[in-house]
Amino acid sequence: MTDLFRCSFVFFACVLACRAETDAPSFAERLVQAALERVKHMVRYDPAYVVLDYPNGDVPADTGVCTDEVIRSYRALGIDLQRLVHEDMKRAFASYPKQWGLSSTDKNIDHRRVPNLQTFFKRRGASLPITQNVADYLPGDLITCTVAGKLPHIAIVVPAADGSTTPWIVHNIGQGPKHESRLFEFPLTGHYRYHPH
Repeated sequence: MTDLFRCSFVFFACVLACRAETDAPSFAERLVQAALERVKHMVRYDPAYVVLDYPNGDVPADTGVCTDEVIRSYRALGIDLQRLVHEDMKRAFASYPKQWGLSSTDKNIDHRRVPNLQTFFKRRGASLPITQNVADYLPGDLITCTVAGKLPHIAIVVPAADGSTTPWIVHNIGQGPKHESRLFEFPLTGHYRYHPH
């Protein structure tokens, strides 16, 4: 009888653990929550070069650019893109863009540049096809695009606030972090799904 009770207890403990696991938010859901939390912050758009701590360095909380919203959202989930990009660039510097004329890595700025993030996500196998099909873009995805014909930009895909089928994005395009319906407004240059956990 004791063995039967013990087996029953273990069985139900396993059932409860499995149920808790399946009820836990996915990485994508947690990334969306972190991105939406960012829109509560007042952030002045400021692309200035800043000397950062390493790892987990950040510009002042009331400043930042589009990449900083992505970095801060991932960091809320324990993912430090500053460290990850820096380490990958040290390993494969030749694979990264050269438009800044650098001959070595710079842990203060490398992760804050959209082309470097694009390269990092591609090298991690997170790149997806760029399409105009709404269904291809899931909450928790990342998109990159070109603004004003030449400026690289990055945003996190989130559910539409108005319930429409076209997802919205969280991004900082100049007025601080915003939750907006602008997924296809600018020419897309990248689509990524980076969920390391």
